[in-house]
Amino acid sequence: MGDSVSVHQSLGGGSVADLLLWRNRTGAVILLVASTGFWFLFERAGYNLLSFVSNVLLLLVAILFLWAKSATVLNRPLPPVPNMEIPEEFAIKAADDLRGCINYVLSIASDITIARSPIRLLQVSFVLLVISYVGTLINSLTLVYIGVLLSLSFPIVYETYQDHIDDKLNSTSKFVRSVSRKFPMPVSKEKKHQ
Repeated sequence: MGDSVSVHQSLGGGSVADLLLWRNRTGAVILLVASTGFWFLFERAGYNLLSFVSNVLLLLVAILFLWAKSATVLNRPLPPVPNMEIPEEFAIKAADDLRGCINYVLSIASDITIARSPIRLLQVSFVLLVISYVGTLINSLTLVYIGVLLSLSFPIVYETYQDHIDDKLNSTSKFVRSVSRKFPMPVSKEKKHQ
């Protein structure tokens, strides 16, 4: 395959890539079973996410309280409670990532309003229309579940049949390029903005 990048390397080459390519079978099975369980619990059984989180936290607090009370009565060690604190580095990195996303969205808005880019307007409108249409067809939780299932199946299928898929995509790309050359592209003359 020469200089081509492996699927494992293109997925980051770490534990996430191992999980998505089923090299960490235990983790992949746990992710699949957990996501299926959560999807069934919230989507099919009609359980509410807020009440589920509230009930789990209530159960956890009750267990820790009873454990601590019984430990003092029976002269046993207290339950090990980790230091629940967000590190400053994590908060700074999260804020920096969020700032980057917000700036990207603002640059798109600037392209649409200030530069009056009709192509960017059509792209954004099309994406929002597709999201809206999919949102009317599928519940958000079901969409996330489908995303998990696809992320656990596509990488392993692509890794297994990479040569065949690349060949088909290459021929499709050549066909699309040959068809698109038959249509003349409009020449855009840029106007000066004050």
